[in-house]
Amino acid sequence: MSVKVRFAPSPTGKLHVGNVRTALVNWMFAKGQGGSFVLRIDDTDLARSTPEFERGIEDDLTWLGMPWDERYNQSKRFDRYEEAAARLKASGRLYPAYETADELDRRRKVQLSRGLPPIYDRAALELTEEQKAAYEAEGRRPHWRFKLDGKRVSWEDLARGHAEVDTASMSDPVLIREDGLFLYTLPSVVDDIDMAITHIIRGEDHVTNTGAQIEIFEALGAAVPGFAHMPLLVGADGAALSKRLGSLSISDMRDQGYEPIAITSHLGRIGTSDPLEVGASVEALGQSFAFSKMGRSPARYDTADLDRLNAQALHVMDYATAQPRLQALGADLGEAFWNTVRGNLTKFADVADMAQIVRGPIQPVIEDSAFIETALRLLPEVIDENAWSAWTSAVKAETGAKGKALFMPLRLALTGQQHGPDMAAMAPLIGRETIQRRLRGEAA
Repeated sequence: MSVKVRFAPSPTGKLHVGNVRTALVNWMFAKGQGGSFVLRIDDTDLARSTPEFERGIEDDLTWLGMPWDERYNQSKRFDRYEEAAARLKASGRLYPAYETADELDRRRKVQLSRGLPPIYDRAALELTEEQKAAYEAEGRRPHWRFKLDGKRVSWEDLARGHAEVDTASMSDPVLIREDGLFLYTLPSVVDDIDMAITHIIRGEDHVTNTGAQIEIFEALGAAVPGFAHMPLLVGADGAALSKRLGSLSISDMRDQGYEPIAITSHLGRIGTSDPLEVGASVEALGQSFAFSKMGRSPARYDTADLDRLNAQALHVMDYATAQPRLQALGADLGEAFWNTVRGNLTKFADVADMAQIVRGPIQPVIEDSAFIETALRLLPEVIDENAWSAWTSAVKAETGAKGKALFMPLRLALTGQQHGPDMAAMAPLIGRETIQRRLRGEAA
């Protein structure tokens, strides 16, 4: 059986790290086994869904390197959901209920006060046709509930192992609202059937829903797909990420300068036994993915780890990959420049500052003018890859300075910075004339 999975985001906001992790695990699982990845836009809520957010979802997945094999909009499939609802109504599994939200809330409070679980009592099943007509006459419109079998539903979860849900402990779920709007569950099941989805991979907060969904698959006479319910993401401090997700959107992270491979390596490997290192590609991440590597504890999302992976991705980036971006920043000073500075980058945009050091002008920092005058006098005639070592040896011999006292004044004078790339490689890039001017204290 060929693996086929789906990612079904709602175009009502930006993609954030939580739902991108779900998309990524689906993508890695499918691609690691030569399967298919379906993008299914859950736009059944026509009032809140927007074309802008839909395009944002596509742009984010494309930028992250996660192309889809098939694409659908649920808003174009209402006829299929109506057909499925009609079948469930005809079989007695989907029934109308007329309680208002206030009435249901009062019932729940009474049940809790009596020490009973707040489960829907199925009073709507006892309504006569006359009672239903009376409700309709007073302007009420029914919502539609799926009648659960009230049994133990079990499955072998790829992430959790053996799992069971007792649907007798659950309220019959509402599948259609009073205004006729389909809620998530029925369209999702119908689409999974029609699109031949083999595995549903999502967060462990959906475990309880799975019992009801399996019963709907069975009620529609369909094969039940496999399931995997992943531990959720938490912050570095172990607290829920939910309130912080607005600041963790993929588009914002792109604007902040994060590399797509750093994001996918981070989200694809946190909470697993794999080392938290940057992958060669998102395809390579898929080849190494396995649910058996996934732990049961929540996965900790730590921005410090992402920053480290982002720097790691830049440190190994070759010049051919970097060159178009260097050119766009006006910082393409050649392959030798890129190979010299990439090891000091944390974000790609930092390269513009490195180019400024080479090209100038920068204001040199000279704290010991006598020391720098000596260094200027001893400056080699030719500044090549060997010049720095010969120059600093000569300065050391004449001044007695060594270690930080030798190297830091020269770095400050030539770059204006306390830290940076290897000066032996930077000096030839800066050039002898510019070095001379900076040693004289000139902005150059």
